[in-house]
Amino acid sequence: MKKLTLVSIFLLFAGYASAQKYSSKTGKLTFEASVPLFEDIYAQDDANLVILNTDTGEMASVSVVKNFHFKTKLMEEHFNESYAESAKFPKTTFKGKIIGFDKSKLTSSPQKYTVQGTLNFHGVDKTISSSASMYAKDGKIYMQGSFVAKPADYKVTIPKVVTKKIAENVNVEYNYILVK
Repeated sequence: MKKLTLVSIFLLFAGYASAQKYSSKTGKLTFEASVPLFEDIYAQDDANLVILNTDTGEMASVSVVKNFHFKTKLMEEHFNESYAESAKFPKTTFKGKIIGFDKSKLTSSPQKYTVQGTLNFHGVDKTISSSASMYAKDGKIYMQGSFVAKPADYKVTIPKVVTKKIAENVNVEYNYILVK
């Protein structure tokens, strides 16, 4: 599993080798699919790998699906076995571009950008667009943003018995501190 992840990361990021790049191995990626009156559905991955080519604004990220941790082990087990099928689909990836990105214009004041690209989850590629806030400070690039994903778009089957307990729209947030 570890070798598969390392090979995938290498292949995903190989095109960035000669470019001006910033990266993080400790990016935070969270998702929330709670509905009122039922137990909170919230998970977090603190080991999201991300790389940004500051020459072109292209970026890519990869998460190991089993790295998403929930407040209860049972919820985590159900997520990995029944919904995400992490044994069959061990990682989720994003490859895209920050529209209008120009590193020379980054300041210590947050600026809004649009990130567009392809998210692969559960073996399905889907084009997404995300609103992101970015700024530079102490030689690092800070980036945070969010988007909404629908489990049905990624062929995730939700059993009828729990459909009212899981939101149709999953709120995904990311927070990165990128270093050269």
